[in-house]
Amino acid sequence: QVHLVQSGGGLVQPGGSLRLSCTASGMNFRLYPLDWYRQAPGKERELVARITSSGITNYTDSVKDRFTVSRDNVWNKLYLQMNSLKPEDTAVYYCHVKSRDRDFWGQGTQVTVSS
Repeated sequence: QVHLVQSGGGLVQPGGSLRLSCTASGMNFRLYPLDWYRQAPGKERELVARITSSGITNYTDSVKDRFTVSRDNVWNKLYLQMNSLKPEDTAVYYCHVKSRDRDFWGQGTQVTVSS
């Protein structure tokens, strides 16, 4: 059974940085594309960043040049480095993987950007 455990997040001032981590188990980690999603209050969950098994990355336009997704296939970890944070980045962030046509999610991490 795939299990995703997140860490990081918290409260940061505008312009600040945070790093989210997601540790996976129960899967052949290196073979899968991995995603970060976020959900702000009253909004739908949106895809923020994706990294393929070969390390190719994609980002939603609103975070390009500010966020960086990366992976460590030795330790089965997924990261999201978030720089130049804005109040509109405030949301609960989730790591995600689809395995055998099933969606698996981390427990969610609150990121609040506020002065």
